[in-house]
Amino acid sequence: MALPAFQSSRTFSCYLSMPTAEVQTASLITDILADNRKKLYVPIIVSETDHMDFVRLHDEQDYRNLPIGLWGIPQPTTQWNNEKRQSVLDDSTENLDVILLPGVAFDRSLSRLGHGKGYYDKFLSSYITAAKRPRPLLVGLALQQQLLGAGSVPITETDWKVDMVITPDDIITKDDLHKDFANA
Repeated sequence: MALPAFQSSRTFSCYLSMPTAEVQTASLITDILADNRKKLYVPIIVSETDHMDFVRLHDEQDYRNLPIGLWGIPQPTTQWNNEKRQSVLDDSTENLDVILLPGVAFDRSLSRLGHGKGYYDKFLSSYITAAKRPRPLLVGLALQQQLLGAGSVPITETDWKVDMVITPDDIITKDDLHKDFANA
């Protein structure tokens, strides 16, 4: 959260992490929720249509009260304080500034391999193209062993590259790609 891009951002989406095998997001989530100037949206799978939406979490108590679902991941409910949770797709919602994404693997050319359902790629396409919202900063959070060499992650035309990958030891950005190309 110390990066300038994060400091100046007001609306975030962050995944709710599994207990193992990916970057743990609990402290990021509580940091965002503790800052009254920031809003946080978390993913929810809409079972009727099998698509992903993002709904607002309001405070740390809201986060701590989420029921634990499949794979030990906290699952947002559709209601908060007896009202429908605000969706990031609602007309009254501010545009997302940053989306923090999970992945099975990332590479140094900023490609991301998800868990295979395409939820994030489909969401991004509908959010940016259909809803005509500006592209948020896409930040992949990775364990060091999830970061591979450039070109190692297979991608298709429907896959979205991230703008940045953050690991415990590295921050890879588009600027790094240009440096690598210039030095080749």
